[in-house]
Amino acid sequence: MEVLGDLSPDQVRLRFPPSPTGSLHVGSVRSGLFNWAFARHFGGTLVLRIEDTDEARNIETGVASVLDSLRWLGIDWDEGPEVGGPYAPYVQSQRLDIYADVAVRLHAAGEAYDCYCSQAELDERREAARAEGRTSGYDGHCRSLTEEQMA
Repeated sequence: MEVLGDLSPDQVRLRFPPSPTGSLHVGSVRSGLFNWAFARHFGGTLVLRIEDTDEARNIETGVASVLDSLRWLGIDWDEGPEVGGPYAPYVQSQRLDIYADVAVRLHAAGEAYDCYCSQAELDERREAARAEGRTSGYDGHCRSLTEEQMA
């Protein structure tokens, strides 16, 4: 079982996090199927977590569509919507209080910081990074601001 390294099969936990923004696309199906097959092969756990935090793109029937599609494909899950589990809830928007608490603790410990950039500034820096062939994620601009700069 070299694939698992030091893990025992009961420690295998895979997650499939579809978004309820429409029908499952082939990339999502592929990831879900691979994770399901890996979990089943090793006797592990497949966790279904609905990534519904993109409120602008979510559709009303999105979650039902995802669950129906997975069932049609024969993909079942051990933890998640409709089956529960020890780490519920499995819908991201229902976990926001958990994330807020962790964010407050990280900030208080100096492990996180506030960003004061406008959306336009973030977009401008992202486009400049892309134009220069650099990674286009957040560049940490506000990480080292002085108290004076933050005021």
